[in-house]
Amino acid sequence: MFKNTISNLTRIRQVAEVLLRYGFEDVVTTTPLRRLVSQSRRLRWLENDDRPVFETTRWERIRLIIEELGPTFIKLAQALSNRADLLPQALIDEFEKLQSNVPPFPVEEARQIIEFELARPLEEVFAEFDNVPIGSASIGQVHRARLHSGEEVVVKIQRPGVREKVEGDLRLLHELVRLTGGFLRNQGLSNPQDVVDAFERSMTKELDYTSEARAMEQMRKLYEHYNTFYIPQPYRELSTAKILVIEFVNGCKITDNSQLLAWGLSPEVVAETGMDIYLTQIFEFGFFHADPHPGNVLVRPDGTLVLIDFGMVGKLTKQQKYAFAGVFIGMARQDARSMAVNFRRLALSSEIPDMRAFEADLGRLIEDFALLDVKEMSMSDLADSLQGIIYQYKLQVPGAVFLILRALVILEGIGKVLHPRFNTFEFVRPYGAKILREQYSPENILSEAEYTGTQLLALLQTLPIDLRQIMRKVSKGELRVKVELSGYTSLLRKADQLVSRTVLALLTLGTLLFAGLSLLGHYPPEMPYYRGLPVITWYSLGISLFIVLLLTMPRRARRE
Repeated sequence: MFKNTISNLTRIRQVAEVLLRYGFEDVVTTTPLRRLVSQSRRLRWLENDDRPVFETTRWERIRLIIEELGPTFIKLAQALSNRADLLPQALIDEFEKLQSNVPPFPVEEARQIIEFELARPLEEVFAEFDNVPIGSASIGQVHRARLHSGEEVVVKIQRPGVREKVEGDLRLLHELVRLTGGFLRNQGLSNPQDVVDAFERSMTKELDYTSEARAMEQMRKLYEHYNTFYIPQPYRELSTAKILVIEFVNGCKITDNSQLLAWGLSPEVVAETGMDIYLTQIFEFGFFHADPHPGNVLVRPDGTLVLIDFGMVGKLTKQQKYAFAGVFIGMARQDARSMAVNFRRLALSSEIPDMRAFEADLGRLIEDFALLDVKEMSMSDLADSLQGIIYQYKLQVPGAVFLILRALVILEGIGKVLHPRFNTFEFVRPYGAKILREQYSPENILSEAEYTGTQLLALLQTLPIDLRQIMRKVSKGELRVKVELSGYTSLLRKADQLVSRTVLALLTLGTLLFAGLSLLGHYPPEMPYYRGLPVITWYSLGISLFIVLLLTMPRRARRE
C-alpha cells in the first residue's frame, strides 16, 4: 500500500512536469498539483519570461502529452474520441491521430503464459506454433498455430504485466481527477469522474478475453443462418482471461480491390453486402461490431464477409434503436421537430433550456444536407454536424451512438474505395422505414401497452402504502421537506461569515466582561498575581486578544 502511494506520487509529479513542459501551467498552478512541483522548478518556470509563442495549437499539445504519458492514456484518449458529447471536435480530431505502436514481447514469454494458463505443455495443445507474431498491440499479441486435430487457429496472448500496469495507471487517473476535477469542470467537462469510471469498466472488460469470446458466440448465434457473413469460432475450452484461441480464417482485406477482382468478385456487391450486414446489426439486433476498419473485415474467395477482433462491441436497447432511427427518419422527412423529439428520447438525460433554438439548429442542419446532391452527401460531414449539436447542447446520449456514427464513417470510406457510386444514406433509408413499421406494429404496440400497464399496476399497488406513510408522518409532525437553493452561494457564504464574526464578537465581549468581573473577586492567598492583577484576569484578557486577532485576520489566512 505504502509502495503504491509513493509510486503514485512520483508518477503524478511526472505528469505535472509534462503539463508544465507543454505550456499547461494553468492546470498545475490552479489545482493541488502545484504542491508536487518543487520550488526550484516553479522559479525556473517563472524566470522564463522570453518563452517563444507556441507553434502548435492547444489541442495538438494535449495529444503530445497523451503520447508521452503512455498506452493507458492513449487508450483513454482513443475512447474519448468517440464521445463528441464531451469534447470539442478539434480535440477529437487530434485524438483520432493517436496510435498505440507497441513492439511485440518475446515468444518465450508468450509460451510461458500459455502453459501457465492451460496448466500443460504447449506441445500438448498445439501441433505447430508460429514464433513470429502476426500482430501486436498494447494489450496483447497474436500468433498463428495449428491444433493436433488439424484446425488452423490464431492465439491471442495478453502482454506480461499489462494488467498490473493498467491498474496502476487507472489508480493514477482517479487521483488526477480528484486533484484536477474542479479545473476540468470549469473547462466544460461536467463529469470527469464518470468518464474515468466508464473507461475503467471498458479496460477491465478488455483485459478479460472471455468477454470477447462471449461476444463472438453471441454474434455467431444471431447470424447462424446467413450465407454471406461468417464469425470465426472461439475455442472456449482452450481460452482463459489471458489467452484466446480462435479459428483462423483465410481471406483478404475488404479494400483489396485487385484480389477481389482476381477471385471473380464484384467489389460493388461486396461493399453493398458489407453495409447491409452492418445495418442489420444496428437496426435489427441492436448488437454490433464497433470497430469495422479494413483490417477487421475480411473477404473469403467465395465472397463471404468475415469480421474479426470483437474486443469492442456496442449495444442498443429497443427504445434507443427506435429513437436513433427516428433521428434519421426525421432528417429524411425534413422534420426538425421530429428529430428534436427523437434526440430527447435517445438522450440518457437532457436539459435543453430552449427547445425552439434546438429545433432551429436541427432545421439548419437539414437545410444544409437537403440542398446537396446524393453524390455530394457525406456520412462524415453529417456525423460531425450531429456530434457538434450534441456537444453544444450537452446531450448525454448512449456511447453506442458515437460508436455507430464512427463505424458508419469508416464503412463509407470502405464503400467509396470499392463502389464509385456508394452512398450511405441510400442504404440507411430502407432500414429507417423498416424500423418505423416495426415500432408501430400491432405486436410492438401490444408489448408497450403491456409494459405500461404493468408499471401502472405496480404504481397503484404501492400508492396506498406510500400515501399512508406520508399521512402518518404528517399526523405525527415528522414530515420533512428538503429544499435546495441554487444561485445563492455567494449570499450564503457571506451569511456564514457574518454568523462566524458575530459568534467571535460575542465570545470577545464575554471574555472581556469576565476579565472585568474577575477584578472584583475575593481569592485565597494561593492565587498568584502579576503587576497587581490576578492571573485569571490576565488569562481572560489573553483569550480576548486572541479572538480579536481572529476577527481582524483575513479569512483566507485563517483557513491556511
